[in-house]
Amino acid sequence: MKKILCTALAVCLFVAGGVSAREIPTSSPERQGFSSDRLDFLTDFMDAKVSDGTMVGGMGVIARNGKIVYSQTYGQADREAKRAMEADAIYRIYSMTKPVTGVALMMLYEEGKFRLNDPVAMYIPELANLEVALSTAGTGVVSDGTVSQGVGESKTELVGQTRKPARQPTVRDLMLHTGGFTYGVFGNTEVDQMYRKAGLMGDMDLQEFVMALGKIPLQYEPGTQWHYSVSVDIQGRLVEVLSGMKFSDFLQQRLFGPLDMRDTAFSVTEEQMPRLAQLYKPEGMTGNNFMAPATGPGLDVADAWISAGFVQQPKFESGGGGLVSTARDYLRFSQMMLNGGELDGVRILSPKTVALMTTNHLSDLGIPFGRKGVGFGLDFGVVLNPGDVGEVSSAGEYNWGGAAGTRFWIDPQENLIGLFMVQSIPHRTRLADDFKVLAYSAMTDSQADD
Repeated sequence: MKKILCTALAVCLFVAGGVSAREIPTSSPERQGFSSDRLDFLTDFMDAKVSDGTMVGGMGVIARNGKIVYSQTYGQADREAKRAMEADAIYRIYSMTKPVTGVALMMLYEEGKFRLNDPVAMYIPELANLEVALSTAGTGVVSDGTVSQGVGESKTELVGQTRKPARQPTVRDLMLHTGGFTYGVFGNTEVDQMYRKAGLMGDMDLQEFVMALGKIPLQYEPGTQWHYSVSVDIQGRLVEVLSGMKFSDFLQQRLFGPLDMRDTAFSVTEEQMPRLAQLYKPEGMTGNNFMAPATGPGLDVADAWISAGFVQQPKFESGGGGLVSTARDYLRFSQMMLNGGELDGVRILSPKTVALMTTNHLSDLGIPFGRKGVGFGLDFGVVLNPGDVGEVSSAGEYNWGGAAGTRFWIDPQENLIGLFMVQSIPHRTRLADDFKVLAYSAMTDSQADD
């Protein structure tokens, strides 16, 4: 039997430069209702995915009842440099930034700074006069590769025309992706084209970003449908306005510091650079079109420009996708959420706020990416019915993932956290899904001894 845990794990797993009394403890798999043999199969499965070129390297973590029962690295952090994947590797987590931003914003909610149904323009006047584009011409391609058509029958003569919305987007719309915004990179509607022309999320700070965004019409009527968008980046600016602090400073002082998330930031330092995992892309893919086909089954080194914003402090601090982090740090964030907003005596949110964030808010507005059995809370995806999803999970699970293949899920029913890290973009494997299925397959007791 492979050793997936060891006596020295608390020292060697996540700690760089010394042992911390604040580290999440470890436990034997059997004590927490898992089979060591089945977890070994999970490791063998992922090692095989390294051998066949599906991934260069990655890491998986499972924690139950506040204790780590599985932590394993796979393959290499940098194939070309022959650098093994280590437990303290730093990853670009892309959209796993979104739940972090949502928590930061809800900390200010708890301070009475805003209400969820307030119009965004109450706090960001640059977005006070948004109109809705009459044309939704063009087919949108969402981030999971599926195709979505615009609402209604589009007519070319409507291109460039707008109308006033029935209401302006609210703060809750931002957190639900129901504000009428889009991303500009996953589709080719008239509004998507305007986003690209404006260079949104480029060389601008968050105030400049909302100023540019305020000049572009909404793609959809606020509150009428779920559409993945830049709305979490707007939330980053909202944090700045409400707190009077730069977004990155607020995160560091109010969230990362208190939770001891020591390697989570918008860029790596020179000292951290040797721990940053290399980013890869599908073999043979060229240019900056993430929908371009691959020419082979393997992975090439990603173009340097894709990572440029992570190796030097970016001007645009993206609340929607800009953070780097480690498995250790994101596990601490996830454990805080599972604990009802507290970790190691540090209270970030109240349990009621956590419950509000992880409850489905969409009702009859549709479902994320057209997937049955799932809903959406405040910056978290939510599982409503595992039978409708068609994969092993629990009702009430909340989760999200990142463009480079990273994924986390929190299962309150089983008091469980799963975390999978990998680095290839655009990510075109189902490794994170495989990890989740095999993690649950290794569970032998749903009433584990805590």
